Amino acid sequence: MAARPTRRTTAAHSRLAAAGAIAVAGTLLLAGCGDQTDKGGDSTGSSASAPLAAKLPKDIRDAGVIKVGSDIAYPPVEYMQDGKAVGIDPDIADALGKQLGVKFEFQNGKFDNLVVGMQANRFNVIMSAMNDTKARQDGIDSNTGQKVGDGVDFVDYFTAGTAILVQKGNPKGIKSLDDLCGKVVALQKATTSEDIAKAQTKKCTQDGKKAITLQTFDTDPEALLRLKQGASVADLNDFPVAAYNAKTSGGGKDFEVIGDQIEAGPYGIGVSKKNTQLRDALQAAMAAIIKNGEYGKIMEKWNVTAGAVTEAKINGGS
Repeated sequence: MAARPTRRTTAAHSRLAAAGAIAVAGTLLLAGCGDQTDKGGDSTGSSASAPLAAKLPKDIRDAGVIKVGSDIAYPPVEYMQDGKAVGIDPDIADALGKQLGVKFEFQNGKFDNLVVGMQANRFNVIMSAMNDTKARQDGIDSNTGQKVGDGVDFVDYFTAGTAILVQKGNPKGIKSLDDLCGKVVALQKATTSEDIAKAQTKKCTQDGKKAITLQTFDTDPEALLRLKQGASVADLNDFPVAAYNAKTSGGGKDFEVIGDQIEAGPYGIGVSKKNTQLRDALQAAMAAIIKNGEYGKIMEKWNVTAGAVTEAKINGGS
């Protein structure tokens, strides 16, 4: 997951943050292999009436379903509510489904396992505030620099950067990344936020300061809880997620965002490089909902118009 604009761009390959949803995220429904599945969204339309249905691969068109891998604990991008996946990504998926004549079914999993899960054909695409990065496109592990897979193609649909989230009132006086040197920072692993934190801790030691102590977790709510408890001084997160948590967690009394967004970049729908037909169908559907205004309505609904894109690019990240 800044990234889950954050971002979940990171380590497993670099996403809007989720403290306000700490309570909500705990309602995930268990599915096979530890995943939780939601038949995300009702509005899809039949392949007969959907204008872009013919662009889909025949097996997906016949099944009437696109299976989506997602870490559904990252409000407002995606989170569970009343047993259903809701948020920016599920709303966009519903709009795409109307164009393609299929239903998008969200399956919950750990963020750093999503690329592997897609490559193992557990689902067709990834929608999880995942940053479109060159490393992910090329299948490069951002920690080791080693090639770990075939890579991922992305259909870009949002732009966000990483933000620094601190306790309300900023008791530790954090103003920038430099102020994190020698301190404990909690964040979700395998994200762009982790990459940024590791780069910063290297800078800290080069400047003669103490390294950052990183506490990494499978989900963002776990990192947010550590910050809320005062066990860390900050959580690095996608800006939309950080802003959402600052506004909602504890009625707005738990956290606040400090400083400007860091390294803004695109979120992308991840697709296997072997499935270019599905990738191109998703790009066409995204272009259609941008043109017909459905995309803009979703951005307005979630108050994230600042991150809206005007074009559905493929592999636009760097």
